[in-house]
Amino acid sequence: MASPVWSLQQQWLFIVLPLVFTTAATSCYSSIFSFGDSLTDTGNLYFISQPQSPDCLLPPYGKTHFHHPNGRCSDGRLIVDFIAEFFRLPYLKPYLGFINGGNIEHGVNFAVAGATALDRSFFEEKEFVVEVTANYSLIVQLDGFKELLPSICNSTSSCKGVLHSSLFIVGEIGGNDYGFPLFQTSVFGDLITYVPRVVSVITSSIRELINLGAVTILVPGSLPLGCNPAYLTMFATKDEEEYDQAGCLKWLNKFFEYRNELLQTELHKLRVLYPFTNIIYADYFNAALQLYKSPEQYGFDGNAFKVCCGGGGPYNYNDSALCGNSEVIACDDPSKYVSWDGYHLTEAAHRWMTEALLEGPYTIPKFSFSCLSSE
Repeated sequence: MASPVWSLQQQWLFIVLPLVFTTAATSCYSSIFSFGDSLTDTGNLYFISQPQSPDCLLPPYGKTHFHHPNGRCSDGRLIVDFIAEFFRLPYLKPYLGFINGGNIEHGVNFAVAGATALDRSFFEEKEFVVEVTANYSLIVQLDGFKELLPSICNSTSSCKGVLHSSLFIVGEIGGNDYGFPLFQTSVFGDLITYVPRVVSVITSSIRELINLGAVTILVPGSLPLGCNPAYLTMFATKDEEEYDQAGCLKWLNKFFEYRNELLQTELHKLRVLYPFTNIIYADYFNAALQLYKSPEQYGFDGNAFKVCCGGGGPYNYNDSALCGNSEVIACDDPSKYVSWDGYHLTEAAHRWMTEALLEGPYTIPKFSFSCLSSE
């Protein structure tokens, strides 16, 4: 298949109301440390001068919950925000905002929109053009954590206590690693060869965190990008056999299923090596896939593939009129849409996915809630 690609539940209520988790966590984790790309970035993008495309720093980004752009590539909260709420922790502050000091008691977010797992040099050696955010690869983010660690704890015993009581979220990351090359090559086979490299960087970073003292690590897999409106627009075909029953591109979803299977295989190896560490795989792929397969159950009837903030076309996605452009007007109610801007999901989709991960069947192993107290 010679098609280019770019980066990037289980229902529990049968009526669509504001989602409220049935369990409230009061003492599971003292802090959260997160790494990744635009699916997780809560504001590091603000501190990088060169704008992205789409530009998440412009209105109407952030309109739903925060009521202003805040560096999140959505209309509102991300999965990491809902996880923080669930564990009764503040929203994560961006690492780049702490360079001159700040309160890091409850954790830090190192994720950067547009970041890659592999270092920038990998792409430059192959003569691929990458964005400035490739300077903030997963390895660079991890280095940032290590540099900040003395500010988090100042002794071996205190660090052990902090890291043991923290939740580490490593990802989602990797979509941009496949996207940058495929914007500039038509050889789909080349994409396959990058997957082991990307997975290796992720697992190496997890090992390093474990060696530093991390005990609980959540590792998200890739989304079903074959259902993504931007990619559906880019790779549109009249061949109906290329689509599944929901309307997603089969070849693209199969690629990300392969990537997720390889990641899970390597995570299993890590669990054997580190039996006293809780390494949890978060199945973003299938948690999100339910929104496309059964949109009416989640309030997305008729809008599973339509973009809320887009510039027209079959999926309301137009790469020459992206969300953030002055001429592009967002939909009135993003909660009725899965996709916010063609690449990223809405707050409503993030909310449903978080519920599916924390209270549904989409983590391996399931989250242990022995530390929870119910309201």
